[in-house]
Amino acid sequence: MSDSASPPAAKGSFFTGFTKLCKGLAVVLFLGHVSIQLFPSAATYLALIPARTIPFGWNLVTAGYVEQTIPGVIVSIVGLLLFGKLLEPLWGAKELLQFIFIVNISTSFCVFVTAVILYYLTQQEIYLYTPLSGFYGVLSGFLVGIKQIIPDQELDLFLLKIKAKWIPSLVAFISVSVSFFLKESMFYLPIVLFGIYTSWIYLRYYQKRLEAGLKGDPSDEFSFSSFFPEFLRPILDPIASISYKLLCGRSEAKDALDELLPGSDSIMANRRRERGQRALEQRLAEKLAAIKSSEVAPLQEDASTKV
Repeated sequence: MSDSASPPAAKGSFFTGFTKLCKGLAVVLFLGHVSIQLFPSAATYLALIPARTIPFGWNLVTAGYVEQTIPGVIVSIVGLLLFGKLLEPLWGAKELLQFIFIVNISTSFCVFVTAVILYYLTQQEIYLYTPLSGFYGVLSGFLVGIKQIIPDQELDLFLLKIKAKWIPSLVAFISVSVSFFLKESMFYLPIVLFGIYTSWIYLRYYQKRLEAGLKGDPSDEFSFSSFFPEFLRPILDPIASISYKLLCGRSEAKDALDELLPGSDSIMANRRRERGQRALEQRLAEKLAAIKSSEVAPLQEDASTKV
């Protein structure tokens, strides 16, 4: 068996194994782009135009699946297939679809509100009548999901190696920086930023993790301040505590119990985190083993053929 057979197998595994759900959504993104190119007026009904969102409220949903440019639809389809191949085996198809739907519509709603506020502050109608659309909010949310699952995994980005937990922060920083130089990108900046934030809200507080026996992810490694450099965390932690109280809340009975049993809440949280971490590690190990076996099988078959 020669070593030259190894690269094709690895290459093939990179471009295969895409899930049915992600391939179906990729078709939706492609058809959305084609419809805009063939019928430009369709953007009036499918893209997010804040001045027309009422009564065309459905564009809060459809805008996320309509790419207006060729580079945009290519990036969205490739990102959907690659990220979905990693996340769906761990979350399941139903949870991944729910994540996409929630992040998409919540991002669109936040962008709509932001555009209306900017219009009233500046009196510039461009904020109300610019068609906004794209899958970037969900793609940004996928990066947050990867940060949660494999935070310390180093990824190769061109000439740089960076841990997965810093990818969402890097994308946000680059998006903000580019918006200062390219005026067109400024309209898409809220989609990226709200995509990151709303996906973190969902994963932090609401996602049901049956294998871990808990709701959300209370670990310190996935806190709001973990998206920022360590020297900023003392400033950001109090802000994050406000969002926790608003989104989760705590009953008076629970507060009284915590006072009677100091440290009990942290102990239970640690136990839930440990169970969740073990479950995730087990599922990742099973997924990696399946990928390796799929790569080794063709090589063994070639070797037996040669013999």
